[in-house]
Amino acid sequence: MWKDIAQQIVEWLKDGLRDTGTKGFVLGMSGGLDSSICAALIKQATDECLGLILPIESDVKDLDDATALATSLNIKTQYIDLTTTYNNLVKLLPDGDRVTSGNIKARLRMIVLYYYANLHNYLVCGTGNKTEISLGYFTKHGDGACDILPLGDLYKGEVRELARELDIPEEIINKVPSAGLWFGQTDEGEIGFTYDQMDEALRKIDKGEVIDETCRKLRDVVKRSAHKREIPKIFYLRR
Repeated sequence: MWKDIAQQIVEWLKDGLRDTGTKGFVLGMSGGLDSSICAALIKQATDECLGLILPIESDVKDLDDATALATSLNIKTQYIDLTTTYNNLVKLLPDGDRVTSGNIKARLRMIVLYYYANLHNYLVCGTGNKTEISLGYFTKHGDGACDILPLGDLYKGEVRELARELDIPEEIINKVPSAGLWFGQTDEGEIGFTYDQMDEALRKIDKGEVIDETCRKLRDVVKRSAHKREIPKIFYLRR
C-alpha cells in the first residue's frame, strides 16, 4: 500500500514540474520527519533538488540528522546559518513573545528558500501534513508559504507509515515533533493533544462524527485557522 502511495506522490511531483515548466525542487531540511520524507520523495522525482539547512539558534542534533539524511539520499545541500541575521532583525523591532519571534524565524527561512527557488527555477516543496494544515499549525507566509505539498493529504500517523516505506531512519521517525521555533518547543505540547488524538479527532470531524470534547475543541481550532488555508479575501466592488 505505502509503496504504491509513495510512487503516486513521486509521479505527481514529476507532473508538477512539467505543468509549471520548472526544473526541480528546493526544500528546507530541519532533521525532522516531514522534511526528511519530502526530501526522499523529491529525490525520487528528480536529481534537480536542493536541501537548505537553515539554522536559527537550532539544536545541533537536528542539523546533524538533516546533514546525514541528505548524504544518504545524495541530495545537494546548502548550509546557511541565519542566527545573526535573525538577531539583527529582532533588535529593530519591539519586544514580542516567543510565538511572534518564532514566526519571524519561519518567515526568514522562507525568504531564503524562495531566493534559491528563483535562482534555479525550482519549486519550493512544503513539508506540512494534513494534521498540521487542518489545524493551522504552521506559520502563515512562513513554512505555510510553498508551491507544492506532497504530504498535505496525509495525517501524521500516515506520514510515519510512509516514512518506513522510504527507509527513513527510526531515530528520525521516533523524534519528538517540533517546529524548532524556541528551545524545548514541541508540537504536541503547544497544541495540547497528541498527534494520535489529533488524527482521530480530525477523521471524525471530516466524517461529521463530532462526539467528544477533543473533537469539539479541535473543530474550533480548524474554524479559527481557516484564514491560514485560504487566499486573502478581496472586496469586490463590481459584483
